[in-house]
Amino acid sequence: MAGFGRTGKWFACEHWDVVPDILCVAKGINSGYVPLGAMIARGEIIDQVRDRFFPGGLTYAGHPLACASAVASIEAFREEGVVENAAAMGDYFREALGRLQERHPSIGEVRGLGCFWGIELVRDRETKEMLVPFNASGEAAAPVSRVAKAALERGLYLMTHWNVVMVVPPLTITREEAAEGIAILDDVLAIADEYVA
Repeated sequence: MAGFGRTGKWFACEHWDVVPDILCVAKGINSGYVPLGAMIARGEIIDQVRDRFFPGGLTYAGHPLACASAVASIEAFREEGVVENAAAMGDYFREALGRLQERHPSIGEVRGLGCFWGIELVRDRETKEMLVPFNASGEAAAPVSRVAKAALERGLYLMTHWNVVMVVPPLTITREEAAEGIAILDDVLAIADEYVA
């Protein structure tokens, strides 16, 4: 999830000047249009396996349609400034989600980069007690379920994972679209605030 522009750079590791030996990539390489995965490796790693059998490919290995869709997606990312938009939107999300945290005691932490953010919901900011426990279901998951349902009723689908609301919009999102989603989120977080100690 942290590649192909999601964090405002082509790959998240670039934020910290990390140069990995190997990157394993998948859906983002072609925007998920056709199943495809790839391994990107440094030259000296590739040199070690270039003349040997490498059993790394499976069903879609080298599939022409999948590879063509990857090339087209990467070209579109470049031509349309998708990665640059994700970086610019990261600045917007940092400010907008920070303001939400100031208004809502149920937000324990906001973290992220580009178009890849998490809003951690808590019962108590001091203790960081999760709004819903790890692996919660049924009534124990009700606080976040209620927030997600209220958002959906207003037209915003929330991706949640226990007590974390993931803010992972399309990389082509505009400030106006983001502001609309943030406004809905602001309204429905009042439900989470009801559970704060």
